[in-house]
Amino acid sequence: MAAKIIVLGSINGKLESAFQKLATLHQKQSFSFAVIAGNLFDADQDDETVSRLLNGDIQVPFSTYFTVGTNPLPRPVVERIEKGEDICENLHFLGKRSTTKTSEGIRIVVLGGVLDKTIVGGQSKEQHLPLHTADDARTLRGANTADILLTTCWPSGVWANSSRTLTPEDQAAIPSTDDITNLCATLKPRYHFSMSPTDFFYEREPFFHPPTSPDSDQTPITRFISLARFGNTAKAKAMYAFNLVPGESLSSIPPGSTASPFLPKPNPRKRHAPTDNQLHHSANGYDRHGGRRTRRRRDRSPPPGPDRCFFCLSNTDVDTHMICCIGDESYVTTAKGPLPDPDTFASSGLSFPGHQIIIPLPHEPTVRAMGEDANKTYQEMIRFKESMQAMIATQSKYKLGAVTFEISRQSGIHVHWQFIPISSDLIQRGLVEAGFKVEAENRQYPPFEEAALGSAIDEASDFFRLWIWSDDSDTGIQSKELIMCFDSNLHFDLQFGRRVLAKLLGLENRLYWKDVVQSIADETHDVEKFKEAFKPWDFTSA
Repeated sequence: MAAKIIVLGSINGKLESAFQKLATLHQKQSFSFAVIAGNLFDADQDDETVSRLLNGDIQVPFSTYFTVGTNPLPRPVVERIEKGEDICENLHFLGKRSTTKTSEGIRIVVLGGVLDKTIVGGQSKEQHLPLHTADDARTLRGANTADILLTTCWPSGVWANSSRTLTPEDQAAIPSTDDITNLCATLKPRYHFSMSPTDFFYEREPFFHPPTSPDSDQTPITRFISLARFGNTAKAKAMYAFNLVPGESLSSIPPGSTASPFLPKPNPRKRHAPTDNQLHHSANGYDRHGGRRTRRRRDRSPPPGPDRCFFCLSNTDVDTHMICCIGDESYVTTAKGPLPDPDTFASSGLSFPGHQIIIPLPHEPTVRAMGEDANKTYQEMIRFKESMQAMIATQSKYKLGAVTFEISRQSGIHVHWQFIPISSDLIQRGLVEAGFKVEAENRQYPPFEEAALGSAIDEASDFFRLWIWSDDSDTGIQSKELIMCFDSNLHFDLQFGRRVLAKLLGLENRLYWKDVVQSIADETHDVEKFKEAFKPWDFTSA
C-alpha cells in the first residue's frame, strides 16, 4: 500500500502556522506522515513558542519527522531528547545520523547538520548539534539502501548534466560535500531531500544509477529535491507531496531522466580502443556508432545479457555522456563514429552530425520479441523519429530530410534504429530509394517492397526496414517505408545502411566508424548541440 508523504522545507520556528497548514492539508489528503527538510526551529527561537509546543498548546496534527538542520536545537528540546522522552505528541526526532523504518515500511536515512572540517576523523558524539563529520557520512553507507535520504548538505555536483540550472548566487550559497555525493551514490535512494539556503526551490531531473549487482535487471532511480523555506516571501515551493510504495521497483525509467551526475567522468585525453569483447557486446553487429563489429570465428560466446549490452542502461560501461533524451519505452543517443561530421550539413544550417540512434529500453533482438510491450515501444520510437525529422527540417529550412533504418534479426541482441539526415533534393529526385535498391541488387538480396509493418508483431522473418522522409514546405511531406525480408541464413551485410548512405553523401572515407571516432569532448559537444536544437520537440522534458 502506498504511503502518502509530505515534505516541508525549513520552518525556522514558524511552528504554529506550519502545523496549522499541515492540519488543513491532512483533512483533505490524509497523509501517512510528514518530514521537515531543514530547520524546525529558528536560531533564536523564543522560549514561549518552545514551551507551547512542549506543553501541547501547539498541536502537531499527524506523525512528523525532523532532524538537525543548520540551527542548534533549543535547550528544552535537547533535554527531552537526552532523557529519551517524546518532544510532544506526533513529533519525532530522527537523530542527526540514523536509519529509521516507519510503521508504513518506509526506510529513511538521515544525516543532519553541515560538515565539521575541524574533526579529521571519528564520528560526532552529540546528536543535537548542527554539525557532522566525514566519518558520519561513511558510516551511513552501511545502510545499503534508502527510500528517502534526508541531508542538510547537498551532494556536490548534483546539478551536473541537468538542464535545470542554478543562478551563480544560489549555487555559491549551497553547502555541498563529496561525502554526501558518495552517500547518495551508495544508497541510491528513491528520493533525496535537502534544504535550500535561500528562497529557491530546486528539483533535478530524475537520474539513474548503475545496477546494484551484475545480476540485477533493476535500474535504481533517484529524485533530488531541495525545498525553499516555509512562508518565504518569494513564494518559492516549500512543500512537496508524493506517494511511495515500500520496496517498489520502477518498471521503466522516467521520461527526461539523466545518468547519475556522480558517475566518474571519463578522461577526455585518454580513449582506449574497443576490445574484441566490447565489440561482441554490441547489438545486431553494431556498436552505438552503427558500424560493423569485428568477430573471430573461434569467439562464439553466448549473447550478452543486459548487464553487458552496450545499448542497455543497466550496463555500468554504457557511454552516458552520449545519451540525449530518455522516454518511457526508449531513448535517443548520438552515434559514436558518426557517418556525417559536425560540418557535413553546416551549409544547410545544422551544426552537428545528426546521426542518432533510437534504442528501446527492453533488451530484445526485435520489437516483435517485446510481446505486449511491442506496440507502445514502437509508437514511442516512431514519435522520436518524427520529432527528429521535424527538427532537422526546421533547422535546415527544409533543405534536409532524413533516412531511418532498422535491422531486425531473431539472432540479434538489442534492436535499434539509426537516423541520419540527408539532402531533401536527393530524396525528392528518388536517388535515395534508388541507391538502396541498386546496392541490394548488386548483393543479390531480396527486393525491397513498400509496406507499413508497424511494430511487425505479425512478421516472422528477419528484415531490413527503411524510412525515407522529406518536407520541402512547398510540395509537402514525402514519406516512404520500404521493407526487405530475408531468410535467417542470408549473410546480411550489417553495414548495408551506412554503406549506401556513405555513397550518397560522398562520405565513403567515413564508412568505418573506427576511422572517425571523436574525442569525448567533441562527442559531448555534439550531444549538447543536438539537445539544444531538439528542445522544442523533446516530449520527454515536458
